[in-house]
Order: sequence, then structure tokens, then C-alpha cells
Amino acid sequence: MRGEDTIDPAATILQTPRRPQAAAAVVMGVSGSGKSTIGAALAKRLGWEFVDGDSLHPAANVAKMRAGQPLDDSDRAPWLDAIAARIDFWIEHSTPGIVACSALKRRYRDRIVGDRAGLRLIYLYGSHELIANRLVARRGHFMPAGLLDSQFAALEPPAPDENAIAVNIGRPVMAIVEEIVTALSYRAKIMAAS
Repeated sequence: MRGEDTIDPAATILQTPRRPQAAAAVVMGVSGSGKSTIGAALAKRLGWEFVDGDSLHPAANVAKMRAGQPLDDSDRAPWLDAIAARIDFWIEHSTPGIVACSALKRRYRDRIVGDRAGLRLIYLYGSHELIANRLVARRGHFMPAGLLDSQFAALEPPAPDENAIAVNIGRPVMAIVEEIVTALSYRAKIMAAS
């Protein structure tokens, strides 16, 4: 008809809006690497929720570590399940959050990160000497400095396919936080473009 635009039927199909993916992050590293400090500062900077993974340990795990005994995989299983459940809650409720968790081995990270969309892994690393000095100076934490060697022995740094953001901890907290924010923003742009 004259004067009327033709209607493209494909353009009239209603698009169901996709549920927004929650952004979440796991801040990992050996004890004393600053996971809780960096994780909390990052969460505050981004306006996200923060959970210190240590608070999700069963009481038996805390007692074992206080006694200077490293945890084994059977000790870690309920703890990793609790962390995964917290992450799943955030994703289900579209609530961005950060959890600090040692996640030293690939199989632990597979359990808590897995194929969850929008979840980022942040790996804090530093020298044994720097971290040992921090542990010696730390007060009121159940993890004794004597277990640091077992932490480094168990550590499997993230592989390239884990797409982790690796950050050296030898700088001030806010400089580290800003580096992570920049990396998260860059990755979000890359994912949006693909």
C-alpha cells in the first residue's frame, strides 16, 4: 500500500529478555597472600557482597588447622561444597559477590568454579619470604605460619585455560584492587564483544 512501511515479520517477534548473569569472583592464593584483605577491598570498591571462605570451614577443620595439621581432601570437601553453594546462591539471585578461598589445587577450583558463567578467578601470588613475614606478623588467625610450606607444596597455579587474573601482591592494597577492577572490566568487554 502506498505510504505504508512494509513490516518485517522477523522484527515483530518478541525477544524474551535474558536474565542478567551475576558477576562473581573467587580470590585465591596461599594463606597470607591477602585473599581476605584484597577480596573485602575489591567487594567494597565494586559494591559487591563478600564472604571470607574461612568462615565456611566446619569447626573440625578450624580445630585441625589450629593444631598445626594440614587439611586433606576429605576435610576440604564440605568446605568446597559450602563455597560452591554460596556462589550458586549469588548467581541464582543475580547478586554479584566475591569469595576468598585458597583453592590451591585445580580439582578444588573445578569444584567451585566449574562451568559457572560470569565467575572469575583471581590468583594472588608473591614470594615465600613476603608471605611468611605476613603470617608471622598476623594475629588472631587459626592458620599457623608453620603450615605455609604445605600450602606452597599443594599450590597448583592456575593453568592458561582457567583464564585467571594473576596479580602480584607486592604492592599497596588499593593498587592491587585497581589492577583487578581494570582486568575485570577488560574481560567483561571482551566477553560482551564475543
